[in-house]
Amino acid sequence: MKSFLDRLQESEPLIFDGGFGSQLFVRGIELANSAIANESHPEAVTDIHLEYIEAGSDAIETNTFVASFPHLEMAGKDASASDGLVRRSVELAREAISRSGKEVYLAGSIGPLPGAIEADSGDTDFGIANSIAREAHERVATVLAEGEVDFFCIETMFSAKEAAIAVDVIRQFNIPVAVNLTYKYTKDRKTGQVIYKTDWGNSADDLLGILSSGELSGGVDLLDSVHLLGLNCGAESRRDEHTGMPYAINGLQQLKDAMDERGITSKKMMTHPNAGKAQLDKNHNTYYAQTPDDMAAYLPELLEVGAYIIGGCCGTGPSHIRAFRDILDGRA
Repeated sequence: MKSFLDRLQESEPLIFDGGFGSQLFVRGIELANSAIANESHPEAVTDIHLEYIEAGSDAIETNTFVASFPHLEMAGKDASASDGLVRRSVELAREAISRSGKEVYLAGSIGPLPGAIEADSGDTDFGIANSIAREAHERVATVLAEGEVDFFCIETMFSAKEAAIAVDVIRQFNIPVAVNLTYKYTKDRKTGQVIYKTDWGNSADDLLGILSSGELSGGVDLLDSVHLLGLNCGAESRRDEHTGMPYAINGLQQLKDAMDERGITSKKMMTHPNAGKAQLDKNHNTYYAQTPDDMAAYLPELLEVGAYIIGGCCGTGPSHIRAFRDILDGRA
């Protein structure tokens, strides 16, 4: 199997996996922290990975989105549990890949901390200290690197500054890095231009500026350590045209425009959006508006914008990934 870096040199896109926590819910597994499933329900974790592989995923990611010690402490677990849960996540994902008999890349998932960080809030009374953010992300990344993940997937970042801190602490491992922010719809009142921004007001161009500035890395240009840029999730609750796949298309176009303006040509783009808006049925159960066929219909347009890795986030499952695979294979 060729290295992930070598695979990035090829033009054929990759299919990622879909939502993980929602797949635990489907199995009746409801936990205060989904990473705990690595110890409490290992068979289910392996089965979810395997279902995504069988549906057509070229890459899957570890169940470590909320495995950092601040998240575990919020769930009533000891901080020391983080290392073991992360280590177990790699073992379970590798087991699924082995059982599939397929060549599949493994991404190490690194999610945001449970709250604002000092770099954004301006203090540690309201925000999580930058030093704690560094320690939390480094501890997760260290165990993932020991497990020899093929790349790091920094995802669902509400803060470009936290994303920069995460890149700064994991670049030491010399493993490819993907950075994904999560955006919301905003509109410039003067120009009418639609601009996606995070909860901290960061646009795609802001991300590029913060990564390249060296502000949080001792002057080092962090873009040199990033191989993929993109967006995932998406929490717009009122506009169908800015959720799910339309969100991914608009967001990647804005990212591409920002990279073009800065003369950045060496980065691939990725996205794994929600399955549209979350809604409640008559029994007050959550479901998502975009079906597998709905999302797959947008795939050609998403590829036209320049998406290289495509998967799903909240509300997506193996059936969505299978629909993506069918479209991609049919296009080939």
